[in-house]
Amino acid sequence: MNYPRIPLAQSIIQICLAKGVTHIVISPGSRNAPLTLGFTANPQFHCYSIADERSAGFFALGIAQQIKKPVALVCTSGSALLNYYPAFAEAFYSQIPLIVISADRPQNKIDIGDGQTIRQVNVFENHSLYNANLTEGESYENDYKINEAITVAHTQKGPTHINAPFEEPLYLMSRKLSVDPTISGFAKVFKNISIEDIIACTNIWNSAQKKLILVGTLEPNEIDAEIIEWWASDPSIVVMTEASSNLHHPSFLNHIDSIITPFKDRDIAQFRPEVLITFGGMIVSKRIKALLRNHRPEHHWHVDPLRAYNTFGALAHHFEAQPNEFFHQILPFTKMVPSEYAAQMREIQIMRERKHKVYLNKVPFSDLKVFEIVLSRLPQKAMLQISNSSAIRYAQLFDINDAISVFCNRGTSGIDGSTSTAIGAATQHQEPTVLITGDISFLYDSNALWNNYIPKNFKIILINNGGGGIFRILPGHQENKVFHTFFETEHQLTGEHLAKMFGFKYLTAHNENELIVQTKQLFTHHEKPSLLEVFTPAHENDKILLQYFKELA
Repeated sequence: MNYPRIPLAQSIIQICLAKGVTHIVISPGSRNAPLTLGFTANPQFHCYSIADERSAGFFALGIAQQIKKPVALVCTSGSALLNYYPAFAEAFYSQIPLIVISADRPQNKIDIGDGQTIRQVNVFENHSLYNANLTEGESYENDYKINEAITVAHTQKGPTHINAPFEEPLYLMSRKLSVDPTISGFAKVFKNISIEDIIACTNIWNSAQKKLILVGTLEPNEIDAEIIEWWASDPSIVVMTEASSNLHHPSFLNHIDSIITPFKDRDIAQFRPEVLITFGGMIVSKRIKALLRNHRPEHHWHVDPLRAYNTFGALAHHFEAQPNEFFHQILPFTKMVPSEYAAQMREIQIMRERKHKVYLNKVPFSDLKVFEIVLSRLPQKAMLQISNSSAIRYAQLFDINDAISVFCNRGTSGIDGSTSTAIGAATQHQEPTVLITGDISFLYDSNALWNNYIPKNFKIILINNGGGGIFRILPGHQENKVFHTFFETEHQLTGEHLAKMFGFKYLTAHNENELIVQTKQLFTHHEKPSLLEVFTPAHENDKILLQYFKELA
């Protein structure tokens, strides 16, 4: 086997292999040649070549999202590194393990006018869990930093940065290793909640008649069936979930905005919880955040082994544990209390569902109708990736089959890498992956299609309403040139030529009947990746959605 001759490159590669970092996403360059040659020479690494670093960052994020282990990104020096930042920040806020390995010039070449050099040391400092700024050559200190960068990414679930200076010559190889790097292992951590905390929280729990469990982004099957049944059977507990919560029970309220948007003051007073427990990633619903900020719970507890955000301005305690660990540890000490809380919310849910169906039966073709049709026809066991802005918000209004796993980049909530993330995730999923995206998000990340690893069963449903539909939904928009040009970014573009250039089967739909026919074709065609572009009326979508919430009341 061949190895790069530079000892530092050998150390990075051998430590990555020993610690199980075997998925390597590489962008082309010269300064990172020792790493590129070394990683690709070893068949134990799964190497991917993605030219656009911004797309590469999200592609790696998608892989890590699925395998739940660190994925390494490798780039050359200079501005290439900065293009990883959007994905790096998303990994930080979504708690996804990612390791950026950047090649650099030696420090004596920085700021002297040499080509393709920037100040790379600590460049991600605001969002990096660990920065390994290496020095040239082989050293115990370098080995320690490389180990630590991988360990932190793995155990603390987030991004780290390894910056490695290489001096020319860069392409020389050797038949033998010249280094014997130090390898450190991972420590498994199970966090017990103190008996004092258990007593304190269960005393409050057992006296509260209104307990709300609000679940953000969650991996499928994270919560045990025993815990789910406990919540469902307790009359004082209401569980609210989102599309990306991947948590299901008939009694759970999984259409938050549909439930609470029509609330009057009396409804809010009835709903306001005494105890609010949150866990999982970022909450999508702006309405539930606004409601709980304006009508704060008496006690807010967040359950997460690493972080707690004071989202509602009422955080009283951070339980540093996995949700399963937390609830299993407090369950033996809890008791049911008489309450109408769950029954009252269930009654509201039934009424909303009835009005939802009535309105959808009469609504014209629009974004809202598209989501009703598409989400009800997804293949069994598919993975659903949803882009940000209006797409994820529409998806919140409908049921999604329990067998379908749902993902969305909600860490920073940006539109910049939804397609790249979905494709990276699809490489690790045997069943079809479906991406539902808006036109602006799709066009913004069109380099995601410049990719040799797209599975044949990868599907894109592109909802094209000719601009940024989210800005029509938000309050305050006005029909004028400034709005159309600088907010909505009105356009006449389609995905047709991109689909053809990158080898996708291309389908279109302009009305309900066409969409029903074309979704059937989309989900049965597996000879190559497919793109279904659905055209909806830009100037009607917001009116139809606003009327939807009025009719729910």
